[in-house]
Amino acid sequence: MKLETLIVGDNHKKVQNSIILKIKELINYKNLEPGDKLPSERMLSEKFGVTRSNVREAIQKLEFYGLLKSIPQSGTFVANIGVVAMNGMIDDILRLEPPDFKSLVETRIVLELKTARCAALRSSEEDLKRVKEALDAYEEKVLSGKDAVQEDLLFHLAIAKASGNSTIEMFMLSITPQIIMDFEKHHVCDKKSAVIGIKEHSEIYEAIKKRDPDLAQQKMKDHFSQLYEYINNIK
Repeated sequence: MKLETLIVGDNHKKVQNSIILKIKELINYKNLEPGDKLPSERMLSEKFGVTRSNVREAIQKLEFYGLLKSIPQSGTFVANIGVVAMNGMIDDILRLEPPDFKSLVETRIVLELKTARCAALRSSEEDLKRVKEALDAYEEKVLSGKDAVQEDLLFHLAIAKASGNSTIEMFMLSITPQIIMDFEKHHVCDKKSAVIGIKEHSEIYEAIKKRDPDLAQQKMKDHFSQLYEYINNIK
């Protein structure tokens, strides 16, 4: 990565964190309570001396963590969280560092063992059809000799949806774009492992289709064994 890119990214993070800190100070200074409305993006941008797009990104980040709630045509409101909890959570957000590849993969593995189990117990026929379609798309891409990282992850996202747990699905969706970039960067999926992946994906699908949660979880664990070994060797 070029030095200029790192500098730009670091500066952007500093600006965003500065805005988040100012929003926190504004909430405390004005004693805003749950349900109270924040000033408009335009007013905040003028008050903070930043662009409206910078303000919008900061608000979206706080909204992602459930601290603010934006309602179309109405504005942005303080979420139903006490001041002490909100201040503590904002402080934690400001200390957050971007997740590294190893931590992302570890999180993904923990989530996916649960998704496989839940999918075996809860998936509908429509869910199973969606998983099978993703499996077929992955197999077709691999056998044609093309990169199938995205199809691989779409298969796993289909299982997350089939789990019937919207929170797990949301987490999977939020980390998938970064995982795609990291997989391509680290060349995790070579042709040999991709071909093996066809068999492993098929076994996971069949276990879910049989409604066997223990087998589905074990097949998912087996599928990740090589990846788990890979990340444990990362210093």
